[in-house]
Amino acid sequence: MSLKESQKQVDDWIKNHGVRYFNELTNMAQLTEEVGEVARIIARRYGEQSEKESDKQKDLGEELADVMFVVLCLANQTDTDLEAAFAKKLQLKTERDHDRHHSNEKLK
Repeated sequence: MSLKESQKQVDDWIKNHGVRYFNELTNMAQLTEEVGEVARIIARRYGEQSEKESDKQKDLGEELADVMFVVLCLANQTDTDLEAAFAKKLQLKTERDHDRHHSNEKLK
């Protein structure tokens, strides 16, 4: 599914199941909350902190999807074509970072 299709699917979901989009500030707060949930899983499952028994059942994919859902909401409500923006960003990173990363001694 393309990002454009994902944005449409989220918009359709909001129209059919939600009342309306939360405002941008509320969605930004929700995004921060969801990213925090992803960080908690990563820190405890892959980092040095021990994972609590209650966290072992948490699904990283589900939490990443929560982040993606809110990002798509923010893109929709700010009239951002995420597919075009991502393509532009990927091109910029390709041009800017290819040699930089290959010559980074820390990555060898």
